[in-house]
This record gives sequence, C-alpha cells and structure tokens, in this order.
Amino acid sequence: MQVKMKVNLYHLGMSSDTHDFPKLFGDVKFVCCGGSSKRMEKLANYFTENLPVNYPYGFKPDNLCHSDRYVMYKVGPVLCVNHGMGHGSISTMLHEVLKLLRMANCKDTIFFRIGTSGGLGLPGGTVVISESVVDDLLEDSFEMHILGKRVRKPTHLDSSLNNELLKIATELNYNTVIGKTLCSNDFYEGQARLDGAFCDYSKEEKLQFLQKAHLKGVKNIEMESSCFSAFCTRANVRAAVICVTLLNRLEQDQIDAIDELEEWEQRPVNVVTQYIAHHFNDAYN
Repeated sequence: MQVKMKVNLYHLGMSSDTHDFPKLFGDVKFVCCGGSSKRMEKLANYFTENLPVNYPYGFKPDNLCHSDRYVMYKVGPVLCVNHGMGHGSISTMLHEVLKLLRMANCKDTIFFRIGTSGGLGLPGGTVVISESVVDDLLEDSFEMHILGKRVRKPTHLDSSLNNELLKIATELNYNTVIGKTLCSNDFYEGQARLDGAFCDYSKEEKLQFLQKAHLKGVKNIEMESSCFSAFCTRANVRAAVICVTLLNRLEQDQIDAIDELEEWEQRPVNVVTQYIAHHFNDAYN
C-alpha cells in the first residue's frame, strides 16, 4: 500500500493534512504577487469589485495563510500573495506557492509580479514591463548558491504576454515602456544609493554605474524580478513583471512625489486587472 507523504507549506501555514488543495485551489489560473501584505489585501479587494466574480455585495476575501510570514487571498481564479522584499523572501514564497499549485493540479497558470521601482531616465509614473532581467553585476541570469557552488539560472519572461500588457497600458494612456530591469538584492548600496547608513563611493561613481546600466537598456531597478523570473522559467510558467517608477534614479535617490504615489501605484494594477478580465472566461474553459 502506498502511503501519501504529508506536504507542509510551513511559511504559508498550510499542509496536506489541513487543506484539500485541489478543492480549494484547483481553479487558479492567475497568481499576482507584490511586496507588502497591505498592498495584496487591497489588490484582492480591488479584484473582487472589478472582476466578474459572483460574490455577494460587501464580500471581503479572507487571508488564507495561517502564518505571519505571508498573506494569500483568492478571488475566483486569482491568487494574490505578498512576497516581502528581496530574493530570500520571494524565493520561499515561490517554492511553496508552486508546490501548492502542483498539488492542486493547476494547469497553465500565469504569474505577475506587480510593484514599484526606480526608473532610469524615466519620470515617475512610468509603467515598465520587463522584457528581461539583469542582476546587479549586469549579467542576464540569477545567481544561486547550491551545495557550496555558484549556479546561474536563466531569467526569461513571456514576450507575447508583455505585448498584451503593453497594448492595454497604451489604451489606458499610461506612459509605458518595455525594457530590461536591474534586480538588486539590496535597497541602498546594491542600487547605488547615496543615502544609506554607509556609502563608500562618490556621486560620480554612482552615476557612472547607473549610466552604464542605462546604456545596456535597463529601464528600472527593483529587488525581486531576477528570482521571480528565474523561478517561473524553471517551472515553465508564463510570467510578467510590471512595475511603476516612483522617481528617476539618474536625478535623485529619495522618493518625494507623495501626492502622486497612490495613483501611480494603481497603474500596473489596472493593466493586470484588464488583462485578467479579458481572459476571465478562458479560466473556466
């Protein structure tokens, strides 16, 4: 007799003993992730109001995670999960969400990372759709350390998905570009900021590095896209990274456009919402 091994998704607070994954998650077709837990709660509520889901008036989705590490909301065929900041946090989430989807027998799921970023040569409020991702050495791959060895994984993203998102963003009259994204596992020195607790380089050296990245086609900088795209490539799932810029890093380090932030942050959300709405019926066919 074959004995089923218990699967424990520790950081999500779920296990095969406590959750019927096919019943709860078998219809998932879209996974939307972003950094903060509050932003994912807001995103789930927005999907509830703006997607053709059959929920009663006033319905609020519940957090399905039973841990304090992450939050997860489900709105019809859409999962909203936060990933925290940096590679360590997002990699843990992706391992466990991909295992969850596998146990739920999900097929053809599309992943989106929705977030904010610093622009390179772009004004705040620009929507950037990542065509590819480079690390903070400007190399086109994601470096992992496995069994004491350096391993590099490709960071591909789906060009046809990107083109659909670009069309929607253009129709919404957002200033939008497709280009490379630089992903650093650090907010301050790794992104050539001058305003951290430590800074051992000059403003001129900072600008030299950022200009070098810009000349290589980098349009924005953030902290998770390299790991995200590498995991999705390994899992053979379609994926896109769509972020809004909050400032032009060639001009400043600190975010000061406080009045515009809420509307800017909503722009990639609106694009992805329209994409999902266009493909909503496909999720049930």
